[in-house]
Amino acid sequence: MAELLTTPLHALHIEMGAKMVPFAGYDMPVQYALGVRKEHLHCREHAGLFDVSHMGQVRLEGKDAANALEALVPVDVIDLPAGKQRYGVFTNAQGGILDDLMIANLGDHLFLVVNAACKSQDIQHLRDNLKGDVSVEVLDDRALLALQGPKAAQVLATFNPKVNDMVFMDIQPVEINGIHCMVSRSGYTGEDGFEISVPAEHAESLAKALLANDDVEWIGLGARDSLRLECGLCLYGHDLDTTTTPIEASLIWAISKVRRAEGERAGGFPGEAKILEQIATKAVSRKRIGLLGQSKAPVREGSKLFDANDNEIGIVTSGTFGPTKGMPVAMAYVSPEFTAVGTEVFAEVRGKKLPMTVEKMPFVPQRYYRG
Repeated sequence: MAELLTTPLHALHIEMGAKMVPFAGYDMPVQYALGVRKEHLHCREHAGLFDVSHMGQVRLEGKDAANALEALVPVDVIDLPAGKQRYGVFTNAQGGILDDLMIANLGDHLFLVVNAACKSQDIQHLRDNLKGDVSVEVLDDRALLALQGPKAAQVLATFNPKVNDMVFMDIQPVEINGIHCMVSRSGYTGEDGFEISVPAEHAESLAKALLANDDVEWIGLGARDSLRLECGLCLYGHDLDTTTTPIEASLIWAISKVRRAEGERAGGFPGEAKILEQIATKAVSRKRIGLLGQSKAPVREGSKLFDANDNEIGIVTSGTFGPTKGMPVAMAYVSPEFTAVGTEVFAEVRGKKLPMTVEKMPFVPQRYYRG
């Protein structure tokens, strides 16, 4: 078995009493002394600090960088303004999703953040398929911190008030605590917040400086999962995979208008025929939906779903108890006729069929700061 990798903040997690678990090849904190539920609620009410240094940070440089990347994603990369970032997906020839990622235009280069579990494949995919004058540099010497929650801006502004002028999906160089960082106003909790790319050697001093604020607590992977699920955000390898198209995943908003059939740069990405056909016909065999449990028992990933007549109709891909919502929340794929809000379905949990109701996502309102 391969030895687990560690982030630059590993020693600090141990010192803080984190419970560590293997995740995407890394030894990562799943929770701290507060526990998952309290960490979750702290992030919703104050500010949570997450170590997401296991994610891949990549720099694309060269005059063809935007055109070359746009040929791999159904996203408008060419017209992405400098200082802005956008959500994207790598697709395969069948229209399935290889990974989801963030794409930022930093003026003289593009900056990508990819998922930890797909990092090596994504980097190889870029190296194998980017055409023309474009270089791929993996930023192994950087850590990534996420500061999330309603007090995040207030906390970060004590180091540099410039962050108050940023809105959702802005990205720019910002000096924090005397350290040159790359900061985006974004995150994975549905709350306002920031992601901070910092040189690895300064990661621990920056984390300690942020944690010195009474509003900030470390948050582990356990609460990260419940936070993103309450806000309807997908997790790659669970809610998204190579067999699922963006349309089946209810991510039609992630297909830029300019890349759709009527757009000026229509298609030109892997799997375009299937994806554009699904947009045009709305014909899919399954669709991602949100579910609320009617009992207190959480319904976990892998639970089969049935209709009132005991016919199998789908499967849960993410599920937990939502601490903010106060009830079980789940994402699932079901046959299209069961996607209407209010439809009752039944999840099989330990031999029992538990009632759940199709609910519009997000389950908890997203609170991104748009100015």
